[in-house]
Amino acid sequence: MRKITIKLLTKLAEKYVTTGAILILALFVYGIVGSIIIMHLNPIDAIYYTVITMATVGYGDFTPHTGIQKIFATTLALGGVGLLAYVFNIMLTSFQERMSEYSKGAMKLKAIKNMEDYYIICGFGRVGKVVFEELIDRNQNVIVIDKDEEVCENIEEHDNVVVINKDAIENDLITKLADEKCRSVIICTGDDVINLFTVLTIRETNPDAWIVTRASKLENIKRLRKAGANKIVSPEIIGGKDLYFESARPHLLRVTVRHTPHKILGEFKIITKHGCTLENIDYHLPGIETPLTRQIKTMNLLDGEKYINYLNTHDDQRQALGNLYKISNNIHSHLISGPDTNTFDNLIKDLESVDEIIGVNLSNKEIAEITKKEIE
Repeated sequence: MRKITIKLLTKLAEKYVTTGAILILALFVYGIVGSIIIMHLNPIDAIYYTVITMATVGYGDFTPHTGIQKIFATTLALGGVGLLAYVFNIMLTSFQERMSEYSKGAMKLKAIKNMEDYYIICGFGRVGKVVFEELIDRNQNVIVIDKDEEVCENIEEHDNVVVINKDAIENDLITKLADEKCRSVIICTGDDVINLFTVLTIRETNPDAWIVTRASKLENIKRLRKAGANKIVSPEIIGGKDLYFESARPHLLRVTVRHTPHKILGEFKIITKHGCTLENIDYHLPGIETPLTRQIKTMNLLDGEKYINYLNTHDDQRQALGNLYKISNNIHSHLISGPDTNTFDNLIKDLESVDEIIGVNLSNKEIAEITKKEIE
């Protein structure tokens, strides 16, 4: 709110200075004309008399004698003093506001210089706000760049947060900030053209910068990738997945089990036997609420057999998977989609023959409490 107030005051100051200058010019013309007609001076002396009277210098070489001359001199002097004081006051106020802005700019640059590393968010719309909140929750240093001061007015700036209300590509701003101290540039605007140009601008001078950008339209993903973006996130794709899972939720089953790696294929045979799809696997570390997730998304038994053959021929991968099972105490969850609840009932019965089933449709918090007890 304060930023908007300063901006409005600056605009008003410029407006009032212009108005004041016009009024001073009008008073000056009034003084010259009056000096010629009322004071009976020639044009040169009229200009001279008008200046010294408006400035209240009054050398005394021209003295009003009649009543009308005295009234004229008085109005000219008072008008000059009032208008000059008014204009200079407005100019001083405007100057102070500008100096304040320059001082803030210097403080922002100093804050950025003192940051050991930081993330840059270009665009503070709905997506940018979510990214910002996630970074702040993790105590990260953040630089927000958005030329719209109004959308950033609620951001509280401090040592870890700096807001720059400018165009990211103006005066090579983004290329100067996307240096070795920058962990990532996150481009969140809803305009793919702006995103593309920003990616190109950064990549042109910062080949090692890590760039994550939003793509509003699917057809622009390839263009953004060719421009140099390392990661591209499309709300259309994410939204589509969310819509699918929400629509399938009545036919989604999360089964938390305990078994060793050698039972993977047997378990997968049961899932595919019932015409279900294994969407993903969550590995639960003891006492930690957020699991490690692997996306699977297959209902083809052949995929399971290929994976087992791959493990049998790659000792390092088999050992890595074994270590993951040991860390999680062999506890993990399967997200399974299927045609109906009856199928799920039969699926669970068959899984009980090969797995130790810990629970069905448990939350991460509930599973974390269970795994916590495992190590106590």
